[in-house]
Amino acid sequence: MSGRRDFLNQPAPENYVAGLGRGATGFTTRSDLGPAREGPSEDQIKEALAKRAAQLGAAAPTAYGAPEKKEEDDDDERFQDPENEVGLFAGGAYDKDDDEADRIYQEVDEKMDRRRKARREAREKAEREEYERNNPKIQQQFADLKRALSTVSDDDWANLPEVGDLTGKNRRSKQALRQRFYAVPDSVLAGARDSTELGTTVADDAPAGGDGADGTMTNFADIGAARDKVLKVRLDQASTGSDSVAGSATNIDPKGYLTSLAKSQINEGEAQVGDINRARVLLESVIKTNPKHAPGWIAAARLEELAGKTVAARNVIARGCEHCPKSEDAWLENIRLNEGRNARIIAATAIKANDTSVRLWTEAMKLESDPRDKKRVIRHALDHIPQSVMLWKEAVNLEEDPDDAKLLLAKATELIPLSVELWLALARLETSENAQKVLNKARKAIPTSHEIWIAAARLQEQMGNAAKVNVMKRAVQALAKESAMLKREEWITEAEKCEEEDAILTCGNIIRETLGWGLDEDDDRKDIWMEDARSSIGRGKYETARAIYAYALRVFVNSRKLWLAAADLEKNHGTKEALWQLLEKAVEACPQSEVLWMMLAKEKWQAGEIDNARRVLGRAFNQNPNNEDIWLAAVKLEAENQEPDQARELLKTARQEAPTDRVWMKSVAYERQLGNPDAALDLVNQALQLFPGAAKLWMMKGQIYEGEGKLPQAREAYGTGTKACPKSVPLWLLYSRLEEKAGNVVKARGILDRARLAVPKSPELWTESVRLERRGNNISQAKNLMAQALQQVPSSGLLYTESIWNLEARTQRKPRALEAIKKVDNDPILFVTIARIFWGERRLEKAQNWFEKAILLDSDLGDTWAWYYKFLLQHGTEEKRADVVAKCTLSEPRHGEVWQSVAKDPKNAGKTLEEILNIVVTRLE
Repeated sequence: MSGRRDFLNQPAPENYVAGLGRGATGFTTRSDLGPAREGPSEDQIKEALAKRAAQLGAAAPTAYGAPEKKEEDDDDERFQDPENEVGLFAGGAYDKDDDEADRIYQEVDEKMDRRRKARREAREKAEREEYERNNPKIQQQFADLKRALSTVSDDDWANLPEVGDLTGKNRRSKQALRQRFYAVPDSVLAGARDSTELGTTVADDAPAGGDGADGTMTNFADIGAARDKVLKVRLDQASTGSDSVAGSATNIDPKGYLTSLAKSQINEGEAQVGDINRARVLLESVIKTNPKHAPGWIAAARLEELAGKTVAARNVIARGCEHCPKSEDAWLENIRLNEGRNARIIAATAIKANDTSVRLWTEAMKLESDPRDKKRVIRHALDHIPQSVMLWKEAVNLEEDPDDAKLLLAKATELIPLSVELWLALARLETSENAQKVLNKARKAIPTSHEIWIAAARLQEQMGNAAKVNVMKRAVQALAKESAMLKREEWITEAEKCEEEDAILTCGNIIRETLGWGLDEDDDRKDIWMEDARSSIGRGKYETARAIYAYALRVFVNSRKLWLAAADLEKNHGTKEALWQLLEKAVEACPQSEVLWMMLAKEKWQAGEIDNARRVLGRAFNQNPNNEDIWLAAVKLEAENQEPDQARELLKTARQEAPTDRVWMKSVAYERQLGNPDAALDLVNQALQLFPGAAKLWMMKGQIYEGEGKLPQAREAYGTGTKACPKSVPLWLLYSRLEEKAGNVVKARGILDRARLAVPKSPELWTESVRLERRGNNISQAKNLMAQALQQVPSSGLLYTESIWNLEARTQRKPRALEAIKKVDNDPILFVTIARIFWGERRLEKAQNWFEKAILLDSDLGDTWAWYYKFLLQHGTEEKRADVVAKCTLSEPRHGEVWQSVAKDPKNAGKTLEEILNIVVTRLE
């Protein structure tokens, strides 16, 4: 309860008059006032008011916002102070009652102000925020950018450009551009030349001669000598650091020159020194702001080290260690900056402050040079940190005696039974029997570790029990029970690690037991496993890929695709015997696949086992009767081994048993190779009665007549062929070239026009039309045809090649090639063209890269191989040429404009790919 009385019991205020508020007025008589006397003066009133205000601890009454009136303001009633009324309300003096009333009102106002303060401040804050949101300051606009500056690294700060007067710089540069410069006259250079010379000749009165009227002459040799002389003087002055004359001694120290260069790497310019100074200021600010921040001390020390102040760097990092005694990084930096005994003392101090730091103990061990001291340090460390695997490994590595190492590892596995590394290290040091016991203990201690199971499997492989004891099968069961089974990709990685360490059987066991884990029959397992094998091959892990293919073939035993992939692996990265064994299993699993039979027969034949190859083909006949591929493979085998009668007999039987157009074509081609055009013509006529729609037969007939010089019969054969096979582009080309050879250019042009109507978007026909006009020296028509061709077939590399090499100027070839490469995607013919352009510019590395791109894009194009080989004949090494020939033989290209004309020529029958390659190289233009 407050001790304040209620309102009615309070004493009345001074000079209180009852009823005054209701209009009642008191009156006084003269007897109340006493005799008349003069009242107080104005100064006395002010003094009294001031004294009263001082007693109450308030401001003087005039401080309530009523300033004293100035005499000059009395004339204007508009500026009268309400507290100093005049006129009707004049004459009121500020007395004690007024002062008390003002004080009461002030207390009331303050109380009401306190009551409304919270709401007023909230309202004012909202209004201020709204105003700042609508009228943001520049500081607020860049607040997010200032916060982003916290992520700027020290290197970025150091690379900030210097602030300069860009406005003045631009103005000065513009003024400099407006200035005029004049070439130095010859007389100035001549004067500089003669300034240090003493004249010893007497000048004639009349000039000996000259180019001008006054006899002056410009001697450019003398001017050059003067310029050299002036330059020499300036160099001498620069070398001596003074304005000495030419020929004075230089102050360059030849012995310390390289040393000064090494030291100047940091102080190359004032800008770099300025960067170091700015970085030093920033780092000092960081250190002072947060002295417990160890990276700041480390950065400051490294800055001093970079500036070449090693002692200052040591002092800085020493202070950092004092402020951050628990920071490993600070102590390690301090140790690094010191050497010898000081570093060991610092390491000991650091360990006292951080006796459980593995890194500090390890660093202290490395500082010791004596092996016994190293062991002593490590053992002290193990006393403090017995659970550190790293320290135990360091201790074991320091032991030279295997028995001591085994004792240490045995103790380590007792203290740290969950460390797989220690168990495996102990197992490697033990004998086979003891290692098996160690691994069994480890497996019980860590049942979820796959590394221990793999080590056990490798141990069984070393002991020769891998075939008897299938450790990986038990491993999969145990790990699955513990829910610690790895993913399929991780098991493949473990198998590849075993392959790297020559544990081939363990690698195969891992794949066999884990490759199908997590895959259902509904999954596309075959494609997944093939992709896994290809990935392993790409990493060079061929045994792992071989194991993957073996597992996949056990699941998909009749997959021809898998057998071919496995055979390709053995062919490229295996042995000949392994390939034969694989192909034997393949033909047993897929007896209807003629590709596998022919691959096996080819491998036997290339190995020189002709009889075995014949037996393979005989077995293939039994499994695939009347298969034209097997028939033709048998014919090729006999023909290549110089058995024409056997080959003819086989072809005759094949025409009866498997009468296909391909068999007839091979029969005709074989007779042409043997030089029997009549027999070939007879066979081709018989074949055309059976297969009138075979374009190759019509081409063969025309080529036989053309080879014998019977042009009318050849023309008839080609003409009839184009009517029977209007879509055959090679047939149209042969027909046109025959007429051109006969001199009928107009007829050849008409044939090509009809051909383009039959096959409208053939780049070969358009190219032949352009070449026909070009060979007839009708270049303008050739260009018109090329423009039409590129509109019809805008993505043909053949057309662009013809245009670049034969219709464009040499200077326009490269821009034209750039335009072509933008419009044509991945065309090997165009890639060869670009390579040839670089070849002509002697940019050999780029040319080689483009040749190799073209080969990778289409290795079946023989012309690409020929161009690349021709390039290497001029600019390649012998090893590179041999490598290209080997790869070309392996790829066996069959297409190409020049390649086909050479390879299918009967004169070149029986030649190897290398011989054909050399012939094609000679025909390239």
